[in-house]
Amino acid sequence: MCGIVGYIGEEQAAPLLLQGLEKLEYRGYDSAGVAVYTGEKLEVAKAKGRLKILSDMLDEGKSLRGTVGIGHTRWATHGAPSDINSHPQVSDSGKFAVVHNGIIENYLTLKTFLMDRGVTFVSETDTEVVAQLLEYYYKKYHCDILEAMIRVIHKVEGSYALGVICQDSPDELYAVRKDSPLIVGLGQGESFIASDVPAILAKTREIYRLNDNEIVRLTRSGVTVFNTDRDEVHKEPVHIDWDVSAAEKGGYEHFMFKEIMEQPKAIRDTISPRIRDGKIVLDDITLTREQVESFRRIVIVACGSAYHVGVVAKYALEQLTRIPVEVDVASEFRYRHPIIDDKALVLIISQSGETADTLAAMREAKRLGARTLSIVNVVGSSIANESDDVLYTWAGPEIAVATTKAYSTQLAVVYLLALYLADLLDTISPEEYESYLDDLQKLPEQIEAVLQNREHIQYFASRNFNAKDIFFIGRNIDYALSLEGSLKLKEISYIHSEAYAAGELKHGTISLVEDGTLVVALASYLPLFDKTMSNVKEVKARGAYVLGLTVEGKTEIEKETDFVFYLPATNTMMQPSLMVVPLQLFAYYVAAMKGCDIDKPRNLAKSVTVE
Repeated sequence: MCGIVGYIGEEQAAPLLLQGLEKLEYRGYDSAGVAVYTGEKLEVAKAKGRLKILSDMLDEGKSLRGTVGIGHTRWATHGAPSDINSHPQVSDSGKFAVVHNGIIENYLTLKTFLMDRGVTFVSETDTEVVAQLLEYYYKKYHCDILEAMIRVIHKVEGSYALGVICQDSPDELYAVRKDSPLIVGLGQGESFIASDVPAILAKTREIYRLNDNEIVRLTRSGVTVFNTDRDEVHKEPVHIDWDVSAAEKGGYEHFMFKEIMEQPKAIRDTISPRIRDGKIVLDDITLTREQVESFRRIVIVACGSAYHVGVVAKYALEQLTRIPVEVDVASEFRYRHPIIDDKALVLIISQSGETADTLAAMREAKRLGARTLSIVNVVGSSIANESDDVLYTWAGPEIAVATTKAYSTQLAVVYLLALYLADLLDTISPEEYESYLDDLQKLPEQIEAVLQNREHIQYFASRNFNAKDIFFIGRNIDYALSLEGSLKLKEISYIHSEAYAAGELKHGTISLVEDGTLVVALASYLPLFDKTMSNVKEVKARGAYVLGLTVEGKTEIEKETDFVFYLPATNTMMQPSLMVVPLQLFAYYVAAMKGCDIDKPRNLAKSVTVE
């Protein structure tokens, strides 16, 4: 959520800031702004609404002169969306301008502290506290900007990524982060900051990833990183090897559709390097057989779609390893005094590797002595850096807020991990292992076949995009998948939908089914196929209109449903990788036919980096 871009160099800053912010629109925002040193003073321009409003105001940035500046797209937390509450926020005298991602938890205490000393505030934001506090220390102690920033970060509590410019130092740009992502771009005669790579990828492929409370000073001639003792920190540059085109639509109307179509390649890229000579090789993890044998349980912690991956993972891991598995919502995990010790493996799942609640949950698990293993997409992210072991999904950049290929590649990593652990523990036979591995390698090709038949889902969506309530039902692993199908639909189409374990219908929820209610029945878990059909009969008897999804050959489903979509068959554990694709397509087509802003759904952000 929120986007930060900063630039110092020889080019006009404002157009570059706006271009960078445009690349971060996928993160979700409700206002935008820039601050540029014009040669005489800091000039700030900001506006509520889409970035285009600001861009039009500034003639795409051409009207705002200056070669150093910061920009921001804000997703409101403290104070409603407005021009005044937009970032950048400036200090009382206008010397300092600040952009900020995150939340300053003790901002009210600090605001009172400053107001008691005569400081006047104009916004409702926690970010203005940072700007005012910077100027307060800068003046009181007659110190340089680096010292003022060190004093500020010792004082504030919470999460932050900060970009700072000061009128007194027009040839410098400063930044710092804690629990909120921020990168530094290294150029020739120019330097950059950004909250994500796409913002600066057109200008440089060499970056630094900052660690918590590392302060960076950027000039035209280079970059220097400091710790809070003012010691210089040596950083190794990271080369970004994916192309700008990977973060562009490539001819597709929406990023979401592009990313749905990229799933076969993303899964192939995730699986193929880790299978050698008929064995799964996970070079990234160091778990020994003895350590795995010592685990009494596995605890999966995640948020949103990553949590839904965890629910599927529970079935796969328990089936193959025979180790008990719990799945917990990260935002609840650390507040319930979890019973965790060194006999637990805590599996952390996050696309960005910066999800605030998930990061905090991982730190709590580590504090309690657990071994942590993360599944993330972003190399060098906070969760990846701090977990004991990490498995990357290699999904490439995912821009749409509604995740598709990240979900699918996380599932693929779960299968790899489950088979790897089962092999270590000898809980499956060599023949079973070989069969599972063969099915795993066939998934990309099978998903391509599903995508080729997408017109059937498009047709069904065209008949049902005006539905007001939609229910997803399934049993066992189908129920786990129905959670994600329901979420995909509601987050981009704004249609109310719920997922229910099919066997629970008669325990209350069937009272919601009435004539014409759309029910999506997942029936790929064949051991319970007949029971699922009994549940379909129950909703049909109450007037439901039913879409059935099952595997090829189960034609008897046609007797109980109104529309059927068939999928290739694979082993039960991996069927969700195929089943999720039509659910993603259904959500996409329904939202498109309703005219929704598919890549930037209302009130949502791509990376949730605040609690």
